[in-house]
Amino acid sequence: MYGWRASKTEDTPNGIERLRDSLDKADAVVIGAGAGLSASAGFIYTGGRFDRYFHDFAKKYHFKDMYSGGFYPYDTLEEHWAYWSRYIYINRYMEAPKPVYHKLYDLVKDKDYFVLTTNVDHCFQKAGFDKYRLFYTQGDYGLFQCSRPCHPNTYDNEAIIRKMVEAQGYIIDTDGTLILPDGVSPKMIVPPHLVPHCPKCKRPMSMNLRADHTFVEDEGWRLASERYAQFIRRHQNMKMLFLEAAVGFNTPTIVKYSFWHMTHEWKDAVYVCLNYGEAYAPEEIEKKSICINGDIGEILYQL
Repeated sequence: MYGWRASKTEDTPNGIERLRDSLDKADAVVIGAGAGLSASAGFIYTGGRFDRYFHDFAKKYHFKDMYSGGFYPYDTLEEHWAYWSRYIYINRYMEAPKPVYHKLYDLVKDKDYFVLTTNVDHCFQKAGFDKYRLFYTQGDYGLFQCSRPCHPNTYDNEAIIRKMVEAQGYIIDTDGTLILPDGVSPKMIVPPHLVPHCPKCKRPMSMNLRADHTFVEDEGWRLASERYAQFIRRHQNMKMLFLEAAVGFNTPTIVKYSFWHMTHEWKDAVYVCLNYGEAYAPEEIEKKSICINGDIGEILYQL
């Protein structure tokens, strides 16, 4: 890896026009997406959305966002899964409030594209992206795995998650929205028989999220990884557009650093950074880069 020299965080002159032109000319596009993309789409983990679905947990345990609640050491698995089932349902099985992912799909649907993302909320597929052109590197809210893990398989969790939230008093509307009837206080536990256990070793299940060394890279993960690698190999001598969408510095090696490296190495590559306040490129690739600061939903609307 190069010792990258940072340039200033400032917009590329005529950035929207240059990006539109680069998209038109590109043979292929790789989208690298981070948490800011889902935040722009309305998947906010604080504020009113947190208060609406987790007011009872916040009152009891005094945390102020969904993320903190996900790490709280609950006394029982019944309470743990009451919290996590709500968390999973609203962030995986409900539609995003804003059509940001749909706008992004409209932008690339007629191109040869691939998506590399650290997001785990499945928004790309819900917006119409081809599942065989997606690599979710950090897991999926929609999958369980053995917490040990004793074997490398994952399991779809939609049916059991729905039962868990309904057992707490919520109603799932016809459009998938989670509703709490008037006068009903949600239960903060799920029945013991709904607590998921590994079908092989009977230990508790956990989420298929890359939080520590227990993360399972199942067959689907490995196949997606290979499809991404093949896509990169096939296009390295073509006009490639690396479109980095709202990626921060929590895990920069997955998207940001790899995009910088390939843009530097490939003659006809262009790097695009769309970010709210942190859009920049290293000096080494500055002439091959387009940087636009702002809310990515608004940027996509302008495009």
